[in-house]
Amino acid sequence: MLTIAGDIGDPATGPRIVAEALSRFGRVDTLVNNAGAFIPGPFTKYTPEQYSLMIATNLNGFFYTTQAAIEAMEKRGSGHVVNVTTTLGELGNSKVPSVLASLTKGGINAATRSLAIEYAKRGIRVNAVSPGIIKTPMHAPETHEVKAALHPMGRMGEIADIVGAILYLEAAPFVTGEILHVDGGQSAGR
Repeated sequence: MLTIAGDIGDPATGPRIVAEALSRFGRVDTLVNNAGAFIPGPFTKYTPEQYSLMIATNLNGFFYTTQAAIEAMEKRGSGHVVNVTTTLGELGNSKVPSVLASLTKGGINAATRSLAIEYAKRGIRVNAVSPGIIKTPMHAPETHEVKAALHPMGRMGEIADIVGAILYLEAAPFVTGEILHVDGGQSAGR
């Protein structure tokens, strides 16, 4: 195990993570881009600070870390990148105004497909897991009932649901460019 402290939005952090992983383990097999910020709110009320935070965390972290990881994977001719996005990146929800999540995580969905095609013949797969609302410390227990109702299944997801999806993608060598929805049916419609 290797733990590296840093601000994922800092352009130097991702390459440092990859360099330290290479130093310790000699290779990077899989990168899971799980860092993310979520700030719901009306579009016209977002502040420049909120916009900067979302761009730094959700896009810069993804970009610089993935760039360094894929460079290392290319040298070995194999690797896998899994991006954790959000269903809101593809389907807006009038009950959860969140254009910054749509902008940033929707961009990562598009980048997932683009990178999957670009690196498919080089032995590198790129996929995404697109969660609904998952029971994490990000969501106070007193909000769980309301948030559960936003899913057709009537419940929030569990961390194990996301882990299972990532492990499935890791074990599926013929899958690339996939955005696997783990969202209690949100992406299927209402």
